[in-house]
Amino acid sequence: MTGTTLIDGIGLLYTGDPEREEIPDAALVIDDGLVAWAGPASQAPDADERVDAGGRAVIPGFVDSHAHLVFAGDRTAEFQARMSGEPYTGGGIRTTVAATRGAGDAELATRAFGLVNEMLAQGTTTVEIKSGYGLSVEDERRCLEIATALTDETTFLGAHVVPSDMDADAYVRLVAGEMLEACAPYAKWVDVFCERGAFDGDQTREILTAGVKAGLGARVHANQLTEGPGVRIACELGAASADHCTHLAPADVDALASSGTVATLLPGAEFSTRSPYPDARRLLDAGATVALATDCNPGSSFTSSMPFCVALAVREMRMTPLEAIRAATYGGARALRRTDVGWLRRGARADVVILDAPSYVHLAYRPGVPLVHQVFHGGLLLEEDIHNPPSDVVL
Repeated sequence: MTGTTLIDGIGLLYTGDPEREEIPDAALVIDDGLVAWAGPASQAPDADERVDAGGRAVIPGFVDSHAHLVFAGDRTAEFQARMSGEPYTGGGIRTTVAATRGAGDAELATRAFGLVNEMLAQGTTTVEIKSGYGLSVEDERRCLEIATALTDETTFLGAHVVPSDMDADAYVRLVAGEMLEACAPYAKWVDVFCERGAFDGDQTREILTAGVKAGLGARVHANQLTEGPGVRIACELGAASADHCTHLAPADVDALASSGTVATLLPGAEFSTRSPYPDARRLLDAGATVALATDCNPGSSFTSSMPFCVALAVREMRMTPLEAIRAATYGGARALRRTDVGWLRRGARADVVILDAPSYVHLAYRPGVPLVHQVFHGGLLLEEDIHNPPSDVVL
């Protein structure tokens, strides 16, 4: 499309803008890939082209701020074992590491590109992609290099687990030294899995501090399996997000509520591991900013669907539909410290999703139903084949 585009006939526009989140009988104007105007249809300005939403709801593109998309192999047997009663421990990560190290770049890139396409078809227009399945200097570097072709939001997660053939202290030195140096040119963020069986508080602080010194923003896998220091370290170091937040002490909730660190909740992981869900209601009532993300990965949450996570958040985490859609768009943008995505206010990138439903509530009301009608990414309407978007689309 060239020139300006008017989307009218919008039954309900969810803008994500706290100043005016919902507009019934609305319209929206796109100009040069950006939102130029949003408001009541009766006040819409003229435009060069028109798209009729036909009474459907319109929302911002989802912002998935936590995903692990560069990997090889399959962990179906592990999932089947969990569904037969075996507990989840996180130990299967090393299985994926072995497969990823043995895969070529083309295989890894093809798999990751396919998952990004799945996400885009379900309304996700911004995604963060982590490394973490290489756990060697070269494999972490090449995984991040592959990710940079798919997204601007790349995260160095060399501190996912300690490789089975290395001493923990030696590995921490490697991650905070040579590995970080090799990976920093391809990463925007640094992350650590601060958890029993992974990295303790001191190790987490050392790696994050080194990453921040190298110019990367901080993120933390925190308090997924047990209560621990992860959330408070994230808040102490000014991390953009603390992710999982399943087991929280009162001090953790207070720290999140009084800081700029976003609590990113990943209900797909609890669904796939039969674990207790995070208490989103407790966080929201305390005043914390909450985001939702898929945690798409081959072991503990192999879903690329933000609509599915919205439905889980409403059903299992005591969020209202409005709170869930806000967390999946505006909250995700906050977790990435982005102001250009996650809402449809003037000047934002025109990432627009038209739903085959009169309201965003249907994302939870009709779980599992493909409700995405059309997707605009940066003002480009992906209309020919949403499951095969142009190869130059970067989320």
